[in-house]
This record gives sequence, structure tokens and C-alpha cells, in this order.
Amino acid sequence: MHARALAVPHAMEFTPPVFPDHRGLFTAPFQEPAFLDAVGHPMTVAQTNHSVSRRGTVRGIHFTDVPPGQGKYVYCPKGSLLDVVVDLRTGSPTFGAWDTVTLDSHTFRGVYIAEGLGHGFIALDDDTVMSYLCSTSYNPPAEHGIDPLDPALGLPWPDDVEYVLSDKDRAAPSLAEARDAGLLPRYEDCLARYAELRANAPA
Repeated sequence: MHARALAVPHAMEFTPPVFPDHRGLFTAPFQEPAFLDAVGHPMTVAQTNHSVSRRGTVRGIHFTDVPPGQGKYVYCPKGSLLDVVVDLRTGSPTFGAWDTVTLDSHTFRGVYIAEGLGHGFIALDDDTVMSYLCSTSYNPPAEHGIDPLDPALGLPWPDDVEYVLSDKDRAAPSLAEARDAGLLPRYEDCLARYAELRANAPA
């Protein structure tokens, strides 16, 4: 499995080998040894999520309070999507920066989003499926979002589709509003959390 650091620190892309044959194909989208080698700690899985989205559906940009935060490992087992990671950590040298990866059911690439980073995607096909491995369970009071269409962010959503958003995502604050309201994770808290995870990693 090939690992690549994204432009947003503490986010990684993973590309597994895919083995097609006359029956179909086989792949392993998540592989702990490769993850541990690239990230420095195991991926604790407290919950798995599954979403199905029509073309043009935008989900995000979502994040959680740190500590403890919620790390995510995501991949697309059906369809295709444009996955987006945003640095929402106040005090980060790359605050407001973002990167994208196309996830689909041909390459089975995965993306790891560390605690404190924002995450979202847009479905490029109907019936696109996203699978999520989450390091902590769903905790509604700790869940937040920012406006995925915030012009100050300038996220590269395709302009040839009609966007479909939840009411909650449409009403989410801009990045500046969330920062001014004190909603965003602090960079130093995130670094402390990453250090804690690495310290507890098996030798």
C-alpha cells in the first residue's frame, strides 16, 4: 500500500493494490501496518459509518471538538467523489489550507483525516457510497461544521452540478465566523492529542 502526505499536515492518502480477475476484484482499502508506519499510531475504530449520496450531494465540512476529537479513515466502495480536507486548527501554520483526493470504486484510495481537521466531500455519481472508520463514537454536542460553500475557503467543488446540502450544512457558519465564535479546535490541543496517540502506540 502506498502512502502519501497531503498538503494539509496530518492528513494522508493511501492507495492499496487492486487485484482484478474473471470474478471481479479484491482489495484491502485499510491496512493497519501501512497506516501505523505512515501515521505513527494505530487506527482505533469505535464506529463505522456508511452514507449513500446522489450526484451533487455535499456533506461537510465537519469537525469535532479536541480533545478527544475524531480521526477518520474514509474510502469509496461504490461510485466516485471528491474528498476535501481543510485545516481548521487555529494557530496552525497552514490554517485555512485544503487539499483534495478523488475517491472511487476503481482505485479504492483512502484518506486519513486526523483529529481537528475538517472533512467533506461531493458525490460525483448517483448512489455514491462512502465508508468511514471513526476513532470515537458519535457525540452530538462535540460535532460541528462550517459552510462548505464559504467563498473565503474557495473549495474546488465542480460547477456542473446542482449542490444538494442538508439544512444543517447550509446553515453552518463561515470559517471566519466559526473562528471568531471560538468553535474551532486549537492547534496546540491537536498536537497534544497526536502525541498522546503516538505515546500509546504499541512498541
